[in-house]
Amino acid sequence: MIIYHGSKHIIKTPEYGKGKPYNDYGRGFYCTEYLDLAKEWACDDEGGGYANKYELDIEDLKILDLNGSDFCILHWISILLNNRKFTLDNDLAVQAKDYILKNFPVNTEGFDIIKGYRADDSYFSYARDFLQNAISVKRLSQVMKLGNLGNQIVLISPKAFNAIHFLGFEEAPQEIHLPLRKKRDELARAAYLTNKQGTAFSADDLYMIDIIRNEMKADDPRLQ
Repeated sequence: MIIYHGSKHIIKTPEYGKGKPYNDYGRGFYCTEYLDLAKEWACDDEGGGYANKYELDIEDLKILDLNGSDFCILHWISILLNNRKFTLDNDLAVQAKDYILKNFPVNTEGFDIIKGYRADDSYFSYARDFLQNAISVKRLSQVMKLGNLGNQIVLISPKAFNAIHFLGFEEAPQEIHLPLRKKRDELARAAYLTNKQGTAFSADDLYMIDIIRNEMKADDPRLQ
């Protein structure tokens, strides 16, 4: 598969063990299948960057797909809780964190790649809203698709790093791609607020407090 990594630097040889430990899925090399997204991720308020292009041979790699049938959206939140820093504003959210970590653990041992949603700032806030009982499981699952971010591909093992081959790069000028990045986030937030305000309560909607009270586990069909 062809993947891209947005960065301030041209990275010909990604190194295993580098990177920040507090990213969505922990330490790893974060990529996307979409060139435009990589260019947006390469830019910030300090300047532009590069979209590095790679070929990844996945034939012998073991992939953990968080959107697969073995997982639900709470598994994705569980990984975020293990790796990113959450500010939780109430007692229910603290209890929700403990419950999800205990009942929806994700074992990444033995895998080479993790594939799943990217928790941009807006998406991170959606997960926090869910923990604080502000939105339902169904609504959280729907809003994850609002920004059209696709899935991120994260290399986490030495074997995966040995399977990647640098193909080149494209420049990502700040004046072009930073506004696009901000616009994508703004549109996602606006769509989220519209959906949140326009959604009537449904009898079959599940909120975090329902999951705790009913002691729901990962194999519960209501969460699939």
